[in-house]
Amino acid sequence: MWLGQLGGENMRQADANVVFVRAVQATNGTWTFHVTVEHPDTGWEDYADGWDVELPDGTVLKRNPDDPFTRLLLHPHVNEQPFTRSQSGLVIPEGVTQVTVRAHDLVDGWGGREITVDLTQATGEGYTVERP
Repeated sequence: MWLGQLGGENMRQADANVVFVRAVQATNGTWTFHVTVEHPDTGWEDYADGWDVELPDGTVLKRNPDDPFTRLLLHPHVNEQPFTRSQSGLVIPEGVTQVTVRAHDLVDGWGGREITVDLTQATGEGYTVERP
């Protein structure tokens, strides 16, 4: 996704990329997602500030409905790239077999690399799935 002025000046590409996802189902049926994100964080003015796990119908999985993302990233990771952060306790509705994981950055928003995870497969391009 390209964002910028209409004249083509100062064009920026949204660049918070999901590079790997590890989805782990617990014995109680909830899921933990370990998501590796790459973004050229420069400090508080431009950094990857969250990631989402999204159902095919567009619903975003969150532990708390008031959270801005599935996983809020509270600070820049200037010297830690790529970085992995986890979110546990996510409930995926019965019958849902795939989710999409996407990252957001403070300046450019959504639009970097997303990974679609097929929860029925142990591995796929950019992900692994573990079940009890």
